[in-house]
Amino acid sequence: MIPLSWYLVLAAGLFIIGMVAFLIRRNVIMMLISLELMLNAVNIMLIAASHYLQDIRGQILAFFVMAGAAAGVAIGLALLIAAFRNKETAHMDEYTLLKG
Repeated sequence: MIPLSWYLVLAAGLFIIGMVAFLIRRNVIMMLISLELMLNAVNIMLIAASHYLQDIRGQILAFFVMAGAAAGVAIGLALLIAAFRNKETAHMDEYTLLKG
């Protein structure tokens, strides 16, 4: 059996990679992919802890995180398509509509 610490190190590594990619990239699609990577790292941690503790609640919570992530990506892509029709770019630096 693989120890819990290996799963936690994997999840922490994936989360850090996703966070750094989210902060560095300016392309909205790449930012959404980085956000999904961070959410998948959280799911790995939840499922590993659930298996280690012999409790189903972590797996159920991971399922709800996946459902929320799918809804968030659908809304994010819809907003990106609507914004792309106005500016015709996918870079975040070009969107200054919300600045005061």
